[in-house]
Amino acid sequence: LGHSFWPVADGKIIYPLGVKEITDKISNDEVVKRLKLVVKTYMDMDQDSEEEKQQYLALALHLASEFFLRNPNKDVRLLVACCLADIFRIYAPEAPYTSHDKLKEIFLFITRQLKGLEDTKSPQFNRYFYLLENLAWVKSYNICFELEDCNEIFIQLFKTLFSVINNSHNQKVQMHMLDLMSSIIMEGDGVTQELLDTILINLIPAHKNLNKQAYDLAKTLLKRTVQTIETCIASFFNQVLVMGKSSVSDLSEHVFDLIQELFAIDPMLLVSVMPQLEFKLKSNDGEERLAVVKLLAKLFGAKDSELATQNRPLWQCFLGRFNDIHVPVRLECVKFASHCLMNHPDLAKDLTEYLKVRSHDPEEAIRHDVIVTIINAGKKDLNLVNDQLLGFVRERMLDKRWRVRKEAMMGLAQLYKKYCLHHEAGKESAQKISWIKDKLLHIYYQNSIDDKLLVEKIFAQFMVPHSLETEEKMKCLYYLYACLDTNAVKALNEMWKCQNMLRGLVRELLDLHKLPTANTTAMFGKLMTIAKNLPDPGKAQDFMKKFNQVLGEDEKLRLQLEQLISPTCSCKQAEQCVREITRKLTYPKQPTNPFLEMVKFLLERIAPVHIDSEAISALVKLLNKSVEGTADDDDEGVTPDAAIRAGLELLKVLSFTHPTAFHSAETYESLLQCLKMEDDKVAEAAIQIFRNTGQKIESELPQIRSTLIPILHQKAKRGTPHQAKQAVHCIHAIFHNKEVQLAQIFEPLSRNQFASPMKSIVANFIVKDLLMNDRSVGSKNGRLWTADDEVSPEVLAKVQAIKLLVRWLLGMKNNQSKSANSTLRLLSAMLVSEGDLTEQKKICKSDMSRLRLAAGSAILKLAQEPCYHDIITPEQFQLCGLVINDECYQVRQIFAQKLHVALVKLLLPLEYMAVFALCAKDPVKERRAHARQCLLKNISVRREYIKQNPMAHEKLLSLLPEYVVPYMIHLLAHDPDFTKPQEFEQLRDIKECLWFMLEVLMTKNENNSHSFLRKMVENIKQTKDAQAPDDPKANEKLYIVCDVALFVITNKSTSCHLDSPKDPVLPTKFFTPPDKDFSNDKDYLSAEARNVLLTGKIQVRSQVLTACFHVIIPCNPSKSIYCSVKWFYIFLSNAWFLVLDSTKIC
Repeated sequence: LGHSFWPVADGKIIYPLGVKEITDKISNDEVVKRLKLVVKTYMDMDQDSEEEKQQYLALALHLASEFFLRNPNKDVRLLVACCLADIFRIYAPEAPYTSHDKLKEIFLFITRQLKGLEDTKSPQFNRYFYLLENLAWVKSYNICFELEDCNEIFIQLFKTLFSVINNSHNQKVQMHMLDLMSSIIMEGDGVTQELLDTILINLIPAHKNLNKQAYDLAKTLLKRTVQTIETCIASFFNQVLVMGKSSVSDLSEHVFDLIQELFAIDPMLLVSVMPQLEFKLKSNDGEERLAVVKLLAKLFGAKDSELATQNRPLWQCFLGRFNDIHVPVRLECVKFASHCLMNHPDLAKDLTEYLKVRSHDPEEAIRHDVIVTIINAGKKDLNLVNDQLLGFVRERMLDKRWRVRKEAMMGLAQLYKKYCLHHEAGKESAQKISWIKDKLLHIYYQNSIDDKLLVEKIFAQFMVPHSLETEEKMKCLYYLYACLDTNAVKALNEMWKCQNMLRGLVRELLDLHKLPTANTTAMFGKLMTIAKNLPDPGKAQDFMKKFNQVLGEDEKLRLQLEQLISPTCSCKQAEQCVREITRKLTYPKQPTNPFLEMVKFLLERIAPVHIDSEAISALVKLLNKSVEGTADDDDEGVTPDAAIRAGLELLKVLSFTHPTAFHSAETYESLLQCLKMEDDKVAEAAIQIFRNTGQKIESELPQIRSTLIPILHQKAKRGTPHQAKQAVHCIHAIFHNKEVQLAQIFEPLSRNQFASPMKSIVANFIVKDLLMNDRSVGSKNGRLWTADDEVSPEVLAKVQAIKLLVRWLLGMKNNQSKSANSTLRLLSAMLVSEGDLTEQKKICKSDMSRLRLAAGSAILKLAQEPCYHDIITPEQFQLCGLVINDECYQVRQIFAQKLHVALVKLLLPLEYMAVFALCAKDPVKERRAHARQCLLKNISVRREYIKQNPMAHEKLLSLLPEYVVPYMIHLLAHDPDFTKPQEFEQLRDIKECLWFMLEVLMTKNENNSHSFLRKMVENIKQTKDAQAPDDPKANEKLYIVCDVALFVITNKSTSCHLDSPKDPVLPTKFFTPPDKDFSNDKDYLSAEARNVLLTGKIQVRSQVLTACFHVIIPCNPSKSIYCSVKWFYIFLSNAWFLVLDSTKIC
């Protein structure tokens, strides 16, 4: 100690005031007491206290003596360490100790004291923390750089700090530790391998799991010192990886673990190491290549890794390992691809080509894992897998190995359920894999029974999950069947037929058990046939023999099986039966029971898990919705026509396999409606369903029988060849008096009744003899509607005559002979006369309803042909539209449905959509709701059509839903109920009709449509009624309706006053061109009328007037209007014949 840098005058130790001499002669407690005062003194000193530094220099040297550094008392050692730390702070930059040995001894002593940091609950912890803080702040250990063996001190320090760090330490402790260690690394000449090992060892998985805080400390230290330590790390890995010097470090065997951890900490730590891994990838040792591939798979596949883009040569070299000769290497590469696709979709393009090759790998396990890789990525996010990758899975459905085929089929089935059934990623994703359902069902064509059974399982669990409620399950089946391609439909039909055939075999086997004496030969034959329909037919034969034996011994089991295959078994009963049979065969319990598994296969094939009476009823209801146009067909990607046709085809197939499930009046009533549809295929399918399922109709459902007979007769006589054929088959299958029925069909067909020219037949027979002549008197039942079988034959003939007229005109598609004009006048006259064209009072009310419906439907049909639409006058259009307000509910219902179907197919002109506004006056709430749904559907279809078809913008006048408003205003202005324009009750009805349409149109203000509507109505006020341009009353009513419309629009929209995006175009057929000299600024609604429209309340005076008005006007307000023009139309209808024939008709 005599070699101090600082001069000492006489070598006498001066202690701080109040501190007595500290020697080995005093007790430890006294030493601690005196040292605390010394510590306080040094803590208060700073570097500028030159006098005090000189004064206490001897004391500083004394504190480094052996007595203190080797003192057995830990409190003494701690206080001395704190003093020494302060001494280094005070005397910096030159320490008072110049002996290298003494410095080494001091720093090793201080390092040992830092172990006290481990116990944060110790009373002395604050002093240990002070010691650490002082050392870190002053960077005292940097003095050791001058020592030759400083590395020993640093290694000991690092080991100490990594060993004491724990989860009870706060952030300040960790920060000071980091400061202390990072200053040594960053300010030294380099990091030795031994010191590097003390850091890296904390990253090895075993150590990492033991002390997570030490791992975090090492990780943060490496991040902080990355620029300095990177070269040392690179040197270490270079020696181990390239030069093969594993002896340089005890961590050599953990190089790959270390690389993974270092890459996760900061890829910059390995910037010089990665090229060395490329060298290792080309090693001749397969196991070494495998180890490197495993490592790089983790590095490339890490979530935030950019290694593939930053180091393309290494990435390309890694991809080359997909074609490695070593099978485990290829397998590892394929497994990596799944994580890579999920975490780095941008690399999918690079991987696709290599996965394609591996999907044809000779090794089954690799082909299998390619499928798993792609499916797992697809299940996470369908966008992660491109069409090519999904194509590889599709190919593997035909793999030669069952395990691979099964994985491919199950994987695609899971994707279908997730994205197509549950729509977890929207319609676009569902469309992307819409092919899956078809391809899965195509597998049913394969010869392997395993494939067939798997398709059946997939169908029951993923395509139409049997666990769903009946309605949801049948909706799923209904739209699935409508979307399948032809081959998939055939496969599905075949699947049901095979299951039905197997049920038949089991039923025959049970019947053999009921015989008094067992027919062993017959039983064996049935068992062999059943076994052929199960996996591994060889084993299946033995198991079926055993099962047959159990059936013979257990009557309860036999009864359960009989119930399962009974035609009346419901899906819920089937599930219960399967559980009961399985439970009985489970005993005795075994780890594996191949017999039970085989029986389960059989039960799964024969159990009716989808179809029962409830399911058929649900299917029929779906079909009805499609027929009515209220189903979600378009949302499911199916047109209503396709849904109806596919639904009936589905029912037709099920009528073969589950005929008993159809036997209900409700089901047959719906099928009868299908028989009346104009689609030939639909009617044909409906007839076949009756043929397959109607054996008990004659005895149990007489009402259905009586309705069905005339329909079958009509189809046999006048239907298509296919319909006629099926109708005859149906009569033969259902009715006992089939000879009589068939005779009625064939007898009139022998006459040569179609020899004369068609035009003459229409003029003389259809119109003159049939429509204009009432031969019989109808029954006066007083009802507005009767069942089809109660309609008089003459009226049915008249209805068919009207249809014949329409079909004849549609066949000609021209009006050169003016036949269409005459037909339209005839139909209008029928509507004016309320169905009684001759007015001889011979036709009953219900038959008149039929004729009104036929006339209105006929005009709708003709309006669908452009050449006839152009000649339909506004008056005829109005008469047709008023059918939707007919007094008969069924007429309104059927007419509205026909109107909707034609509009939704874009067959009818836009003006006919205005007719739905009149539905606001329908007294039945359900009819109003249905009309609103029809409006929503039609508007949605038209808007979607405009979006999907760029050329549609040239025909906006006929497509844009908003253009229905002028037609609606004109129609309401000519409403027969609108007789007194200023009558508040009538104004309120007009407002309700307007709002019925406008509410739907104004749901969204797309492209400022509200202001467009306002502008359109304002423009109408500047025109005149083209139907009666010189009639002041007609024009006044038009303007009043316009004012009501403006009132509704302005009250319901805040943005309607903005500028219109375009100038509306008005139909010249209904409105005259605007006159420049005419300006209509008049307000046609009084303040009182506006108040009524706003509040809906009518004052007492108005109510009295309304009551008086209703006394004068008949109950049917429109009747007076009809009567006023009745004879005029009858007169015109007679002129119809003059066009066809020169013969005068009285």
